[in-house]
Amino acid sequence: MTETTGGTGATERVADVLLLFTDGPPTLGVSRVSRDLGLSKAVVHRILQSLTARGLIAYDPASREYRLGPAAAALGSRALRDSDLRTAALPFLAELRDRLHETVTISAKVHGGRVYLDQVVGTHEITMSVELGRRFPLHAGSSGKCMLAHCAPDEVDRLLDGELVALTPSTPTDPAALRAELVRIRERGYAASAGERQGDAGSVAVPVFGPGGLVGAVSVCGPRFRVTDDFVAVTAPRLIETADRITARLGGTAPPRTVPTSTERTS
Repeated sequence: MTETTGGTGATERVADVLLLFTDGPPTLGVSRVSRDLGLSKAVVHRILQSLTARGLIAYDPASREYRLGPAAAALGSRALRDSDLRTAALPFLAELRDRLHETVTISAKVHGGRVYLDQVVGTHEITMSVELGRRFPLHAGSSGKCMLAHCAPDEVDRLLDGELVALTPSTPTDPAALRAELVRIRERGYAASAGERQGDAGSVAVPVFGPGGLVGAVSVCGPRFRVTDDFVAVTAPRLIETADRITARLGGTAPPRTVPTSTERTS
């Protein structure tokens, strides 16, 4: 990232600084922000001071680092509460959880990745839960991959031409293999993963569409030992039905797909 001038450039820098706090450690120093965004320390310091004055960022004198502030929490809570995608999905998430007994989630596509908006936790004694509001990359995990499969070609190219960070030993990082998998995801209508974003978790996900196109994904996730090929085979058709109902409630249209007949997964 290079520093630019003018109102638009300044706005983008402020937004990039805020978004950096959604990806990494809970606290960041001026040097880390400067290095990660390619901005001068003086520019970063001014932005952080301005955000701190408005409560979006809080400064810790002991560590001399910054964390998200109470105003950012209020914005996030309001965004979740007012999300059309979350509102449309929640009744269907609970219904699917009651049928499958595993955790069901709804994610939204955001700039540079996706975030979990909400979840209905499974009923098993050992179950999975996800971190709401944190941005995750699109190449790791079923929710991200099913979104990536329906992104514009230029967005797919940008992501696959960049660094594909390995979150676990099972995270897919081969661009050619990912391109081939995206084709299969579009054809069958769902994505599956085993240990790609979190080593001990498995999941199945289907994209959700609004009037303007892709908006997010609904997924079923559980401990990796329970998300077997047989589980995927049973879950995928039910998940597709749920995603289509959410899409219909939002006024969107799902693209054509084949009826899932394969339980092929990435390991």
